[in-house]
Amino acid sequence: MYFIRHADEAIQKLSKMFGAVLVTGARQVGKTTLLKEVAGNINYVTLDDKIQLVGAVEQSGTFFKDNPPPVFVDDVQHAPNLFPQIKMILDSEKKKGQFFLSGSQQFQMMKNVSESLAGRLGILNLPGLSLREMYGTTFTEPFLPTDEYFTTRRKHKTNVTYTDIWNIIHRGSFPELNANPDFDWRMFYAAYVTLYIERDVRDLAQVGDEVKFTQFMTVAASCTGQLLNLASLARDVGISQPTAERWLSILVASNLVVLLRPYYNNITKRTVKTPKLYFLDTGLAAYLTRWNTPDVLKNGAMAGAFFETFVISEVIKSYANKGILDIPVYFYRDRDGNEIDLLVEDSGTLYPIEIKKHADPIKADVAKFSILDKIPTIKRGQGGVVCLYDNLVTLDGNDKAIPVALL
Repeated sequence: MYFIRHADEAIQKLSKMFGAVLVTGARQVGKTTLLKEVAGNINYVTLDDKIQLVGAVEQSGTFFKDNPPPVFVDDVQHAPNLFPQIKMILDSEKKKGQFFLSGSQQFQMMKNVSESLAGRLGILNLPGLSLREMYGTTFTEPFLPTDEYFTTRRKHKTNVTYTDIWNIIHRGSFPELNANPDFDWRMFYAAYVTLYIERDVRDLAQVGDEVKFTQFMTVAASCTGQLLNLASLARDVGISQPTAERWLSILVASNLVVLLRPYYNNITKRTVKTPKLYFLDTGLAAYLTRWNTPDVLKNGAMAGAFFETFVISEVIKSYANKGILDIPVYFYRDRDGNEIDLLVEDSGTLYPIEIKKHADPIKADVAKFSILDKIPTIKRGQGGVVCLYDNLVTLDGNDKAIPVALL
């Protein structure tokens, strides 16, 4: 089963603007499948092939004579020395859409990319399947809780039930797992973690203790939706805080974890400056923390954190699939304990969002938004509470109850 990916349009645009297009993303989010679909019947080379890899590493000067552009090079992070060769070819021929590149190791690649291909390369960070993509929804605009957004979005509403949502949160967003409902959930994620550590972590990041790194991933997953506390992560795993910081950077750069930035400026000095940690795939987080069924998860102590993680991830996907790299989302928390789960910034306006797993939204769910009205220089837009209620309804003023199906 092939899922139509909403990033397709963005990649096609990038290929008309730049000589090379790089698609990064976590392992198995569908980078290769999508690029083959977009690039068509051009030459395909994977550096997972050891013979091709040796040629790319040891004879980079002749690699593109054997594999002339237009060409799709998969797992290009294994041969960063190809980037200067790509630069020379692009500078010489000055053609667009000559190189399609993919790789899961963003932290290994980006230094080489920035040095060699600045201004010549379009980049897209591909996430896992969004709820829209799973249900074949054609609506692709980034989430923004405005009347204009909802007017169009309701025409393409995703028909998803309460039970469906928790099944999706538990199963996760990897295309292969969703395309094959008979695949065993535990076996898939067990193999995924093993492959990730063997291929991405051990080979490229020199993590010496794989058992402790797996434990670190598990502890990080148990903290999804919480303020980042590196000292606590380090203490729970038995590693130094600098090691915890380095390992976390690996999870972030390999697109498994996102650190949601707090919103603050010179006026809001009382706001915290610590980010919140979220796993981008709730299925992987559920596997690591051993919530083994959807029913156990939705009734468990982490149900709220997982629902919040899912919503944050869906909002991020709606922007990432449009090719937006610096996604304008934040959270608000001040030293008095006042918190707003999500702020979406657009054209100088902040749109506040609360996230609640319940299905009975009330006016009090949006009461915290008034905090923003008291801060000079902040222009507040419409907001709402994303929840499991079925209908879009007004709670207070312009603030609404927003069904998760309208993300």
